[in-house]
Order: sequence, then structure tokens, then C-alpha cells
Amino acid sequence: MKYRRLGSSDLHVSEIALGTWLTTGVGIEKAAAIACVDRAFDLGINFIDTANVYGRGASEGVLGEALAGRPRDSYILATKVFFPMSDSDSGLSRAQIARQIDASLERLRTDHVDLYQCHRYDPDTPLEETMAALTEVVRQGKARYIGFSEWSPQNIRDALALAPECEKFVSSQPQYSLLWRRPEQEVIPLGAANGISQIVWSPLAQGVLSGKYAADAPPPADSRAASDAMGGYMGNWLRPEVIRAVDAIKPLAAEAGCSMSQFALAWVLREPNVAAAIVGASRPDQLDDNAGASGLAIDPALFAKAEAIVAAIPPAG
Repeated sequence: MKYRRLGSSDLHVSEIALGTWLTTGVGIEKAAAIACVDRAFDLGINFIDTANVYGRGASEGVLGEALAGRPRDSYILATKVFFPMSDSDSGLSRAQIARQIDASLERLRTDHVDLYQCHRYDPDTPLEETMAALTEVVRQGKARYIGFSEWSPQNIRDALALAPECEKFVSSQPQYSLLWRRPEQEVIPLGAANGISQIVWSPLAQGVLSGKYAADAPPPADSRAASDAMGGYMGNWLRPEVIRAVDAIKPLAAEAGCSMSQFALAWVLREPNVAAAIVGASRPDQLDDNAGASGLAIDPALFAKAEAIVAAIPPAG
């Protein structure tokens, strides 16, 4: 496993990170979730990402149990705040951030997280209030650094303008994959210029880039698409045109001597501003394949061919 520095922080995170959305505490049994965490450690994965809203606390609770007993300095832990934890409990107000960080720490069984992230931007709370509250969390020792997920370029610039009075973001968590390249337009260049690394979610497009799906057949019974708990977010990734494009990329992965998942993850990691690609796992063996993407050297010409195949996919609708 290779490691990269997370923005301007002193954290060095594994290129492959373990994510817990739709899996830990939600879509898979607790024993399987804990087994995935254990396997992650075996593979050198030191970066684990969760959020308070995943299962409304269930993911953090299972993760806290899975990490109990491990030295706190043996892993880098990230969680998030924003989405509703009850019918009237959401956003990024000072009161909400103060309440939710304490609840997260209790579920995670730790006195601090390494990275505390705004899960989305809150247009109903003044940015100055949000940044002051996050700064307080860091200065209280409850988080070492702060980040955000899916903020617009203008949101990011506005937050940067509040330094040095407020803590500075060190990470951005956008969706990014061979099938979703929007962050390249502004978010990645903005991050690279300001000491903000990307830790990307859905680098395999909800598993579609693993090559496991067929254009004219039902999804495998053990796949995310076939799961009632996890399949609702597949969206347009299962369109036959997308699946056929992925099929056309498979020979490129074979030429590179790696699996489709490794090819897709290595494509994401070719970007220097990406510190880590977050992967989910329903079974420990899935992590073995994903971890193999770290440090892969693949001919850029193969990536260019894959990009051309994807660019030819007709738009949805």
C-alpha cells in the first residue's frame, strides 16, 4: 500500500480508503462489516471514512466496535456532519456541529477524529458561523483537521477567504471516476492551488467499473445493484450503453495486467491531487482486489483509450 499526504495536513493516508456508506451498519451484517475493517488493516489501509447519517448513527456505532482495542494512532478516521439525524436536526449551525461531533465521538468510541467534514454546504447558515464552529471543534481537540464534500468552487473560495481566523480545509470529497469527471473542471485545480486534497467517493461508479454487470442480464445476486438496501443509488450507471462501454474497457485492463477495478482505481489515482480513493466492501476479499490498485503503473495511452470509450457514451434521457 502506498500513502499520500492529505492536503496541507501532516496526515499520510492510504491511497485506498475504506468507506462505510450503504455497507457498514446498513447493508451488510455486523460481522461482515467488522471482517472488512480487519482485512483493511491487513492490507495496509489506514484511512476509514464514515458519516453520522449513514444508518443515522448505525455505521459509526459498528465502526466504533470494529476499531475498539486498536491503537488510536494506527488508523486515520474521518466522519461528516450535515444531513438530518432526526426530523428537525440537520445543517451546519454552531449548535448542530457542537452536538453532532460529540455524538459521533461517542459512537466511534474515541476522543477525536482525524478529519471532520461538512457533508454538504448549508445555505441556511452563514458560512462564518459554520467555519467558526469547525474551528472550535479543532481547537477543542475533537478533530485534527476539517474537510468538505461536494461544495461548489465558489463555496470553497468563500471558505478560503476566511483564513487565517478560521481553520483551513485540507480535504475535499467529491464524486470522481472514469465515468464522472466533473471535479476536473474547477474543484481539483482549486484544491491543488490551496493545499486541499481530494478523497474521492464512488471511484468505481457504485461498482459498475468493476465489470461485474452485463448489459442484457440481471445483476449478480450478491451485487450492490441486487440489494434492496444498497441498490437504490445506482442511477444511470446501469444503462446498457454504460455497461457496454465498460465491457469495451476490459481488454485495456487485461493489457495492463490488472483487474477492471484496479484499472479504474489506478485511473483515479493518476491525478496527483487525489490523496485517496474511497471504496466500499461487502466482503473482505473485495478489498484485496481494490488494494492492488495502489502503486500500479499503467501506460497513460491505455487510460487515454478508456477515456475515449467513455466519452462516446450517449447522454441519459
